[in-house]
Amino acid sequence: MTLEAYVPPWPMPKIFRMTKGGKLNEGIFQGETINTPSMLCVENYLDALEWAKSIGGLKALQARADANAKAIADWVARTSWIDFLTRDPALRSNTPVCMKVVDPAVTRLPPEAQAAFVKGIAAALDKEGIAYDIDAYRDAPPGLRIWCGSTVERTDVEALTLWLDSAYAKAKAALAAAA
Repeated sequence: MTLEAYVPPWPMPKIFRMTKGGKLNEGIFQGETINTPSMLCVENYLDALEWAKSIGGLKALQARADANAKAIADWVARTSWIDFLTRDPALRSNTPVCMKVVDPAVTRLPPEAQAAFVKGIAAALDKEGIAYDIDAYRDAPPGLRIWCGSTVERTDVEALTLWLDSAYAKAKAALAAAA
C-alpha cells in the first residue's frame, strides 16, 4: 500500500497529514507552512522565556521546582495519611508530584471506594477554587498529583497542603459517619 492510498481509520491533525486530495503533499518537504500557530501563543512563550531569563534562567527554574517539591516532601514527612506514589526519592519527579492515600481506613476499602474517596478530596478543592485537576492520572492508583513546576510559588504549594489536610479531614469524617 502506498502512502497516497492509505487512509487512517481515525482523524489526523492537519500537521500530521502527508497527503492532500489523495496525492503526496510535496509542500511539506519544501518548507510550506502547514499549520500557523496563534501569534498569541508565540507571544506568551516569548514572555515566559523572558520571565525565566529574568529570574536566573534554567538553574533558577530548577531551583524553584526543587523547592516546591521539597515543600510537598516536608508535608508528606509530617502527614500520616499520605505518601509518595514512588517510594524511591531518586525516581520521583519534582514537577508532577504523585502521592497516594495510605490511611488504613481508606486502603482497606474496595478499589472503587478508595478512588471515590480521593476524587472527593480533589473535587472539594476544585469546587473551592483552590486546586484543579489534582486527581491521579487515569491509569494510576487512586491518589493526588500536584504540579510543583517552576511557575508555581512555594508559598502556594505550602498553602495547598493546609487545604489538602482540611479536605482529607472532612472526607474522613464523612467516611466514618457512613460506616
